[in-house]
Order: sequence, then structure tokens, then C-alpha cells
Amino acid sequence: MLVRIVCMTFKEEEVDSFMELFHATKEKIRNFEGCQHLELMQDYNAPNIFITYSYWESEEHLNAYRDSPLFGEVWKATKAKFADKPLAFSSKKVVQVP
Repeated sequence: MLVRIVCMTFKEEEVDSFMELFHATKEKIRNFEGCQHLELMQDYNAPNIFITYSYWESEEHLNAYRDSPLFGEVWKATKAKFADKPLAFSSKKVVQVP
């Protein structure tokens, strides 16, 4: 399993628009083949910073999503709202403490 974490900083005036976009597309992203989990988190002290946290069956599944028309549409609309460059990490779990 691959854990994908993306941190995005939005222009303050674009936060509501981003939230609308996320709510309109979240089910399509979550139901994309290979996506096992999707979360959106908001920074506690900086409300224009969001983090997506998703689980993918494999890197191939993530890449298939990134090569899809859905990603192309969502990412184009999302990045137009950025105030800064996003940070993205592909990781694997090493230890999980229940």
C-alpha cells in the first residue's frame, strides 16, 4: 500500500471554492480504482492550508489516477487556487500503533 500526502496552501479567497470542488469530486476520487481511503484535513491555525491523505493499492494505481482525465480536471482547477507550491509525499507505513 502507498500512502499519499499532499499539502496545499490556497489563496484565502479561494478556500470556499476549493471546498466546493473537493465536495463535488471526492466520491469520484475515492471510488477510483485502487483508492482505498481519502481524507481532507485543514490546518488548525492556518485555515487556508489543507492536506489530503489517501491510501492506494500500489504506485501503479496512483499513477493511473494521476494520468486520468479526472485528475487532469481536478488538479487544473485546484492549482489555479494555490498561494504557494504544494508539497507531496508518497510513503509506506512502517509502524502503526493502535
